[in-house]
Amino acid sequence: MNRDAKNPLSALASMSARAALISAMLACTALTRAWADGPAPPQAQFGGQCAEGLSQGRHVVTNCALTWTDKDGKVYCFSSESARKSFLENPSANLQKARDFIAASSVDSTEKAMQSFDSGDAETVVKSLIDATTQANSGVFPLQDPLNGAQLKLVFDGIDFTRTIDGYGFFPDVKFHDQTEAQKRYLIDFWVAPADGQLKVQEIRIYKEPIKSEGSWTLTARAPVPWWWIPASEHPGHVANKRGWEVMSAVEQGALAEAAKNNGVFKLKDDKTGKVLELEFIDTHQPIRQLDDNGHYFACTDFRAVGTKDQIYDIDFWVTDKDGIMTVEQAKVHKVPELKDGQWVQVPRYEWKDLGSSHVVP
Repeated sequence: MNRDAKNPLSALASMSARAALISAMLACTALTRAWADGPAPPQAQFGGQCAEGLSQGRHVVTNCALTWTDKDGKVYCFSSESARKSFLENPSANLQKARDFIAASSVDSTEKAMQSFDSGDAETVVKSLIDATTQANSGVFPLQDPLNGAQLKLVFDGIDFTRTIDGYGFFPDVKFHDQTEAQKRYLIDFWVAPADGQLKVQEIRIYKEPIKSEGSWTLTARAPVPWWWIPASEHPGHVANKRGWEVMSAVEQGALAEAAKNNGVFKLKDDKTGKVLELEFIDTHQPIRQLDDNGHYFACTDFRAVGTKDQIYDIDFWVTDKDGIMTVEQAKVHKVPELKDGQWVQVPRYEWKDLGSSHVVP
């Protein structure tokens, strides 16, 4: 039997790849990959499109006969030698332009693609995933709790309701209870978005969990709440100043996209030790801050070291807003887990105040 069918978190390794489509490739679904010499190599960035073309605001499919490899080993393709030469005159700036164009196309395409679906369609996708998973697991929906690594065994009770955020997707809120104790109830959010012409699950997050108080179980919202619960409006529209939840969305989409490249593992080189960390995303802290000197947004996140339960890293992300497009520019280790008196605690390497003055983004 297919391993991914048994465990939805294993399946999320492939589902996370769909998040990469949201941030990098959804705008390109209308293109036909007519490669002259076969498909682009698996490591090609932007799906093998011409990097120079993207920096100029155009989608140009290539056969990746002409490439350039950056210092991190990432391969970029070009449609001609002149295109490569032009790109390499200022690779950093041109790469950012290419990423901005892809991101802008992605947001617009997601919003347009959502017009072909409604919340009922999203609920159908979620129910199908739950049905397939529970049938493969003797009626149980297995889910790893990202907070503590516990393996939950849940029973599906139904969908409570579904929220819609234009340009981002649908968010069914699903009711479950613990297999061994029906009073231990959970509300689990499924993030569903269009990709390749159909709706697909991007992420699964625990929204509310059972907390025992005075002998009974109480359903309590987990802090921090997922970013999609923050918008005050179901249809937030476009505003000049970005809000905290939009920054969180950019960070989490970026993290999912990176993890999708490594079978669900987020890899980050520790700038102090040189070690490549293998991490699993937990959540993004609140509030989000904006640096006063350069306008960059600053978000803290929690990641767990793969294969552990309580070795938690605090990873900081710097996000820029260029012409309304949110782009992750840098990720850096902020706090590392160290074993003290038999317990793992986070030890900071620096304080956010060391970065200069900043203010909270509402």
